[in-house]
Amino acid sequence: MTELPRKTSVTAFVLLYIAYCISYIDRAAISLALAQIGKDFNLQAADLGIVISAFFLGYAAMQVPGGWLSDRFGSKYVLIVTIVMWSLFTAFTSLAWSLTSLIAIRFIFGIAEGGFPPASIRAVAEVFRKDSRPKMSALLLSSNYAGSMVAPLIMAPLILWLGWRHAFNAIGIAGIVFAVVYFVCVPYLGRPGEAGTGTADKAESRAPMRELMKNPLLWQLMVVWFGLSCVNKGLDSWMPLYLLQQRGLDLKTVGVVAPIPFVMATIATASGGWVMTTFFAEREKYLLIGSSALTGIFLYAMYKAETITMLIVFQSLVYFFKSFVLASVVALPTKLLRDDQIGSGIGMVNLGGQSAGFIAPVAIGFIVTGTGSFDAAFGFLVAMTALSVVVAATINTAQPRLAPQPV
Repeated sequence: MTELPRKTSVTAFVLLYIAYCISYIDRAAISLALAQIGKDFNLQAADLGIVISAFFLGYAAMQVPGGWLSDRFGSKYVLIVTIVMWSLFTAFTSLAWSLTSLIAIRFIFGIAEGGFPPASIRAVAEVFRKDSRPKMSALLLSSNYAGSMVAPLIMAPLILWLGWRHAFNAIGIAGIVFAVVYFVCVPYLGRPGEAGTGTADKAESRAPMRELMKNPLLWQLMVVWFGLSCVNKGLDSWMPLYLLQQRGLDLKTVGVVAPIPFVMATIATASGGWVMTTFFAEREKYLLIGSSALTGIFLYAMYKAETITMLIVFQSLVYFFKSFVLASVVALPTKLLRDDQIGSGIGMVNLGGQSAGFIAPVAIGFIVTGTGSFDAAFGFLVAMTALSVVVAATINTAQPRLAPQPV
């Protein structure tokens, strides 16, 4: 295996981090624009929930194919295609003329962006040694929350200044420009088994998907992340509207307070891989159990908070502990899987998380429409944290590898 120059590794990692931030700005834009979109199209909460969930349905569908493509062909071109396509459909969102057209555009936008997460972790495997991958993968995923933190600060002023349609055009154009930068600055690192890819496996040893499908740990991680992602996607999608309607804040104030919890999430995710490998080696299940349980406890406290200050404090703690779960469920496969399986394995685990992104927003939308408040919606989210605790308790990570090395 050829050692990559440090400059190449650092450049690739920084650009991947920025790309992830852009993807979260693009997807968070719809949540911040919900109030204006709902008014323009005369939509109910259930309708808006379907709009949000349409993205995650397409996004979830592309997790495993995106991982397989990046394992098969290398990460660079999969990443560039996904960035260009999601940026185009971000801009196309501005052309929506009805609820049906909005749902269709957001669904295709989800498909376009869905290959990015597994391909980005595959890229980490290409440029870093195996012992560094859990830490670097978790650090990369902290960009999810950095992007979510920055999104309201960028999108709220853009929506107020340009209107929601032109705001979507602006961020779509920015994404296409970034794709060109990535193409120029990051070299093609090859397919698994080729020189300079950072992997020692031969191309012909690539494991079929059915081998991964038989690994119980991947299924357990998928369900654990599904439960916590219901909290993640549910709050990400509905908190701006909850603060506007039920807590009486205006859009400008929401743009200021909404990013605060993502600071804690960024810290937890960035350090999660290090915490897992340093303090919970072979005992990762206890990190998952504890973090999932504390997420549920602080979620209930957030719901009962009587002031905006305490609500934001408890929401920050929710995001802090759920982010340790995200870091662990992604770092574990990079630690245990073969190089030629990482993209597909991450795609499987993330399928659980992104399926929650389809289910949670629409479920909350129907709950709010049916009950007239968010009370039952918070009960649904707390129940999902309980699901994660129960499944995490069944995990056994005290094993050498998830899959055997090829003979």
